[in-house]
Amino acid sequence: MKLTVLGLGCWGLVLTKLLTPRFDEVWGWSREQDLSGDLLENKRVKTPFYVELDKKVNITHNMKEAVKGADIILLVVSTSAIRTVCEQLKEAGIKDSQILVNTSKGLELPSLKRMSEVIKEVLPSQKFAVLSGPTLAREVLEGQPTAACVASDDIETAKFVQKHLNVEGRFRLYTNDDVAGVEFGGSLKNVIAIAAGFLSELNMGDNAKGAILTRGMAEIVRVGTALGANPSTFWGLSGMGDLIATCSSPLSRNHTVGRMLARGKKIDDILSELGSVAEGVKTSKAICELSEKLNIDTPISHAIYEAVYSKENSKEIFMNLMSRQLKAEENFVRQ
Repeated sequence: MKLTVLGLGCWGLVLTKLLTPRFDEVWGWSREQDLSGDLLENKRVKTPFYVELDKKVNITHNMKEAVKGADIILLVVSTSAIRTVCEQLKEAGIKDSQILVNTSKGLELPSLKRMSEVIKEVLPSQKFAVLSGPTLAREVLEGQPTAACVASDDIETAKFVQKHLNVEGRFRLYTNDDVAGVEFGGSLKNVIAIAAGFLSELNMGDNAKGAILTRGMAEIVRVGTALGANPSTFWGLSGMGDLIATCSSPLSRNHTVGRMLARGKKIDDILSELGSVAEGVKTSKAICELSEKLNIDTPISHAIYEAVYSKENSKEIFMNLMSRQLKAEENFVRQ
């Protein structure tokens, strides 16, 4: 069995290390300009945290070499790079029978498409699955246990990925056939995580955090179900599970963005200091455009968008949420 990991950022490296014992052959691919000498020669990186790979892992910038004969190909690049990398996969001769598993959580701009929709546009016959859930990279690296889900339109594909990526005692996988729900849950929770980080930095209390998570989930369900997702998916690992982890942990990049916004820092400076992708920043723009297009109320997401992209006082933007017109709480499970 051969595993290929495309994208050797934090999560890509951690997945490579985690899954290496499960495969006979493992390859890691990244753009040539992103490959450090230390990674190529010593199979390790030291920032943002130390990761050392097994010596059997092959590192390359040659896409064709990386994907040839791979049974499972993990796509672990930023959402803005998904289309380009898929086009490179097409040029490299990826076969329809090879299973492409996307781990990126976000929506493409300006198309507002989910990652599976982007992949299907470029590789329409490709076997495909999505991996999502509460998977903070540093905790997984440290061997702390978690669970996630593998979603695919073809449940047999999901079961195959589940069987080969499950790591007993550390990385428990469940299957799901609601690709849209899993993708929306994983993408939109990043926006709510920025809000949670903002509240944490301002010491607004646990009541406020509980409220922002719950009302944030309501926004995720509204948008997701309007676009074909099963509402029950959002109470699973890729929805509520990922939301709780990302909104509660200082290890979350999106949570960190919210904290920095609350300190009055500008978004360009925050992203520069962070040194890695925080998908919630771009997703806030995407969800605002989607909600306006669908005429769906998403006040928390709009508040994040304003806090990120406007020059208005961020604290006032959030406090305005408490002054909105009173309304009834939705019942998303009512038939």
